[in-house]
Parts: sequence; structure tokens; C-alpha cells
Amino acid sequence: MNPSLLLIVVLAATVLLALVFARRLTGRRQRAMHQLLDAADALETRLRTARSEIEAVAGDLAEDPVHDAMREMLRQRLWLREQGQHASVEELQQVRRSIVDASDRIEQQLRQIQRARAPVN
Repeated sequence: MNPSLLLIVVLAATVLLALVFARRLTGRRQRAMHQLLDAADALETRLRTARSEIEAVAGDLAEDPVHDAMREMLRQRLWLREQGQHASVEELQQVRRSIVDASDRIEQQLRQIQRARAPVN
């Protein structure tokens, strides 16, 4: 086989592999970003509902867990706007996990409120 032809084939294969790898990495990153944004939107919606439920039961609270969670959500959205384009997939997944954890904490607090509101038999 001609050495020049062999070199061209090896270079073409290398470029093809690099393109496949880059596309795969980009797809993973886009999925992670999409999942993060979906989790953030769901939590924000749930927080708004939770705020209404908590205020209906407890009135205005000095210690407002929903306000704290909304502040954390804002902090994460600002981080995403500033750092999201350069963040690794692992960093995006970590932020998503923190959002899911915050959502779990709010749900737990809402369950406690529901138990407190339930009539005692």
C-alpha cells in the first residue's frame, strides 16, 4: 500500500473518531443541562405552591424555608448562567442533585405540615 494513502486513511480515521467522541460528549452535556433545567423549573413551580400552602397554615413565618430554597434556586440559576457553558457534565449533575435534594426537603416539610393539619382522632 502506498505510504501516502495509508497516512491519509489513518488521518481520516483519527478525525472521524475525534468527531464521534466530541458529538458523544456534547450529547451527554446537553442531556445533563436539559435535566438540570427541568429539575430547576419543577422545583421553582413546587416552591411557589409550597409557599401558598405554608402561608395558608402558618401565616407569615419568621423562618421561611421556601424563601431560603428560592434564594438557593436563584443562586444556582445565576451560577448556571455564568458558568454553565463551561461546566463539566459532572458539575451540572452535581447542581441537579442539589436541586433534587432541595425539592426533597421541601416535600418533607410539606408532609409535616399536612400531618399537623390532619384532625386528631
